[in-house]
Amino acid sequence: MKKFVFLFISIVLLGVSAYFAFVYYVPFSEGYRSGELIKFSRKGVLVKTWEGEISQGISGAQIFQFSVQDNKKEVIEKLKEYQGQYVKVTYQERYTTFFWWGDTKHFITEVVKETSPHFRK
Repeated sequence: MKKFVFLFISIVLLGVSAYFAFVYYVPFSEGYRSGELIKFSRKGVLVKTWEGEISQGISGAQIFQFSVQDNKKEVIEKLKEYQGQYVKVTYQERYTTFFWWGDTKHFITEVVKETSPHFRK
């Protein structure tokens, strides 16, 4: 009986570990988005996460919502600085998320300031 309980607990722990590793290390997709950074804030009740929105179009016709993990300090500082400006972001989309990571499945890994195509000279 002890051997069965030990084997069962080991299999469950291995399965949970494999699930977390898969969700964390295997992205569903990777890509780029650009638009006006209209929102970036730290929110949450028990766990604070960085959340933002990019407007992709005139008058907010299409909104791209994203999260930033706490270990991306440089990205967080750049997004704070670029608030209200046109930016290009590199992101990873994950299969799912956990409440301590963020509200969305899109996680920003890099951000650069761009010139807006609407106001080119």
